[in-house]
Amino acid sequence: MSLPKTLEGRLSVPVIASPLFIISQPELVIAQCKAGIVGSFPSLNARPAPMFEDWLKRLRSELTDQDAPFAVNLIVHKTNGRLEEDLALCVKYQVPVVITSLGARTDVFEAVHSYGGVVFHDVIDNDFAKKAVEKGADGLVAVAAGAGGHAGTLSPFALVQEIRSWFDGPLALSGAIANGNSIAAARALGADLAYIGSAFIATEEAVAVQEYKEMIAASSASDIVYSNLFTGVHGNYLKPSITAAGLDPANLPVSDASQMSFAEVSDGKKAWRDIWGSGQGIGAVREVVPAAKLVERLRTEYEAAMDRLARSR
Repeated sequence: MSLPKTLEGRLSVPVIASPLFIISQPELVIAQCKAGIVGSFPSLNARPAPMFEDWLKRLRSELTDQDAPFAVNLIVHKTNGRLEEDLALCVKYQVPVVITSLGARTDVFEAVHSYGGVVFHDVIDNDFAKKAVEKGADGLVAVAAGAGGHAGTLSPFALVQEIRSWFDGPLALSGAIANGNSIAAARALGADLAYIGSAFIATEEAVAVQEYKEMIAASSASDIVYSNLFTGVHGNYLKPSITAAGLDPANLPVSDASQMSFAEVSDGKKAWRDIWGSGQGIGAVREVVPAAKLVERLRTEYEAAMDRLARSR
């Protein structure tokens, strides 16, 4: 595995829990880290802005070197007016891992490197991957087809293959991963880590309404719709939540891809609150459980898969 020293020997299973908008907050992150995986959250989940520092203080006080490190996701996009302020707090509290999205900036990477932090940048194709590494990213998150949220369209086979042809640094793979077999498959493809988000929506610590959690547990890959209507960026969403918003999942209009918007979409409903994102891997999720129980399932399945592969040689 090509892991940064920050992660070496501190993971019970090679997983980064992806940052979930609104849903990932300190209770979930702490549970993930204590269970032995990297827990993460978007800085923008802390609202109002001063709450972000409170969250960092709490994570620093409750997590120890015996736990997995935590990560903060920074949206590096012109619409994020908090970027500089949130980055400064990441430096102040020496956030171990920073995950950057929607823009790669050398100054952001250098700020994190100034205290020894590690930066993963998420990408949907090989061109973006090269640009991020050229600008100073330590690692990459390859966001393949089937991932929740703002997903790409490339097969994980194609995406990891192209990135690994030139990059031997830390690589996480995102896209329909929700069980230990998929984690083993990600490793077999050449990734060091699996990047898992949607399965953690259906956990007790997740800040999501119960109906959302239950919809995740009751749905499968055929219930996922890929659209850019809701934010201006293509992503995967749960079909039943689109229907509940008064829209036809089979006939969604196309949004202006140059804009990122969290505007109302129908009858006062907001995309970020009422249209629920999810990846295609949720067929592996059948109940709402504590985060630690989910991590234990992933670990057990992963170890069994690796043993099975070793015996088949």
